[in-house]
Amino acid sequence: MTSKPKTVLIVDDDEGMRDTLTAILKRDFRVLRAATGEAALPMLSREDVDLMLLDVRLPGISGFEVLRIVKENYSLVEVIMISAINEIETAVQAMKHGAYHYVTKDFDYDQLRSLVRNAGERQDLNRQVLTLSAQVADQTEREFIVGPSKMTRDIIDLVQKVAKLSATVLILGESGTGKELLARLIHRESADPDGPFIAVNLAAIPRELVESALFGHERGAFTGAHRQQLGKFELASNGTLFLDEIGDLRLDLQAKLLRAIQEGEIERVGGSKPIKTEFRLIAATNIDLEKAVKDGRFREDLFYRINVIPIKLPPLRERAEDIPLLVDFFLRRYNARFRKNIQGMTDRTMAMLQKYWWPGNIRELENLIERLVAVAENDLLAEEDLPLEFQFAQLEPREGARPESLFENATNTFERNFILRALEKCGWNVTASAEYLGVPLSTLKYKMDKLDVRGIARRLRGA
Repeated sequence: MTSKPKTVLIVDDDEGMRDTLTAILKRDFRVLRAATGEAALPMLSREDVDLMLLDVRLPGISGFEVLRIVKENYSLVEVIMISAINEIETAVQAMKHGAYHYVTKDFDYDQLRSLVRNAGERQDLNRQVLTLSAQVADQTEREFIVGPSKMTRDIIDLVQKVAKLSATVLILGESGTGKELLARLIHRESADPDGPFIAVNLAAIPRELVESALFGHERGAFTGAHRQQLGKFELASNGTLFLDEIGDLRLDLQAKLLRAIQEGEIERVGGSKPIKTEFRLIAATNIDLEKAVKDGRFREDLFYRINVIPIKLPPLRERAEDIPLLVDFFLRRYNARFRKNIQGMTDRTMAMLQKYWWPGNIRELENLIERLVAVAENDLLAEEDLPLEFQFAQLEPREGARPESLFENATNTFERNFILRALEKCGWNVTASAEYLGVPLSTLKYKMDKLDVRGIARRLRGA
């Protein structure tokens, strides 16, 4: 089967040069033409452009500025810069900014055709690398999300049902529950996984810059707008736009977002004509949007427009069954990063993790495992390796012991771990540990019996 020809976009303000380049390339390539950078950039979002022949000196946006925008937003497009004069400094600058090659306008026709073909082959190679990376990332994300709990299995089942549809998805959940990761999984399972995935954290963008970031702006639209900028909506064309923390979006921009969803078009800041754009919207928030609607902080019509397929991500404390799988995942990740070989953790340590309330959810769990692996000296993580807040979370009294208050339990946990660390430092010698702690030997022995330190110490020495 013959593969379709690659598309070359010629950007040159000289009509004669555009005609010449078209004549050279049209036999082997699909050719598009533009006289300015302003005309060329929107074509990248509408057309499947593979290669670009770009004049260095253009009216309006310079060739180097076009190159920068292309490399930032369309990294697979290979760019060959063309100049009327041969300047070493210009050539170096072009290559430094990501151009595939630099030629002068007295080029040899056959050599130019060969150069463009080579650029196309490099693009094919880069695309293959990205595809393989995406497959690895896809497997990683699946492994990260999948767990044995019914909550997690229900979410994955729902993703499988809705991913191929173009319907808007609203992901709800506390911070750190993996909302962006789930959005990426939906995109990878969609009908067009090769399209762009553009993620925007609305809470992280200064309020005065949100409109320009989303919708783009024209040159001169406001003070400091020295060039045209494409917004996230245009960059997400034929792909997925993920708007995280949508509950923080300003009311006036909520109206513009509603129009973009309903009409499939936007207007850049300072622009006068609508721009068509087609994308799949996935929104996420950690606030109660229904309450925000009642409080007048979120538009009711926008809420119903994005709440087509809601997916609620439960906090980690409600799906403790998934914690062992997540721990195993993060151990393998940070073992590889830190070149360690941590085999796992003791049953009691895992039980402590499963009892903890996890205010930071999966993100907090990942940070904990990263820290433990980085400083671990043994092959097995023990309860003594955990920070103090995890010790305080163990509120259940030992079997056969009288009920304890939260304060008493916390105090005992602190004393138990303090004594264990002293024993370990002194080679498990009780007498030396008493001297190290500055307490009578009889007091230390009493505390060890009361707090069951001897039993724990035996297990640790055996480990």
